[in-house]
Formats: sequence, structure tokens, C-alpha cells
Amino acid sequence: MDVNGLKASLAQDAPPPVLNSALQALWWQAKGDWHKAHRCAQDAKDKDGAWAHAYLHRVEGDAGNAGGWYRRADKTPSSASLDSEWEEIAGALLHA
Repeated sequence: MDVNGLKASLAQDAPPPVLNSALQALWWQAKGDWHKAHRCAQDAKDKDGAWAHAYLHRVEGDAGNAGGWYRRADKTPSSASLDSEWEEIAGALLHA
């Protein structure tokens, strides 16, 4: 699956079962359900999950909390648009 396939899957009621927790978090955020997205990010205990978690707190507007998650992910806090960062994370995780 690529980013376009992930976006196309948003027409479904649930994320594709092949997605890991970090990608499910991005999927639910794109569907507009921050709380489900956050639960998925909390389930992901690796750096990918931390990156998705950072993004979600950035979406929320909590830069301080996001900063902590970026550090756990070993990523520089993003200054890109939220849409651009979503695509960056999704693309990286899908190709990992």
C-alpha cells in the first residue's frame, strides 16, 4: 500500500487490517476521530508510534506534549502543514 491507497481506504468504515497501530492512528485522524487515533498511537510502543503520537498532539495544538513525543521518535518537530506531515509520516511508515 502507498499513501494514495491509504487515502482511498478512508472511504471504508475501519482501517485496513494490515496497518500497524501507528498507521491506524493516522488513518483515524484523517477520518476525523482524534480520540480513536490517540488510542491507537498509545498502543504503538515504538518510535513509529511516537512519531504518530507527536503528530496527533500537534494536531491538538499541544506543542509541548508533541515535542516530547518527537524526542521519543528521534524526530525534529515539524513545521510543515499538518497535511504535509501526515503524508510524510504515512509514506515513511508504509515504506518501512
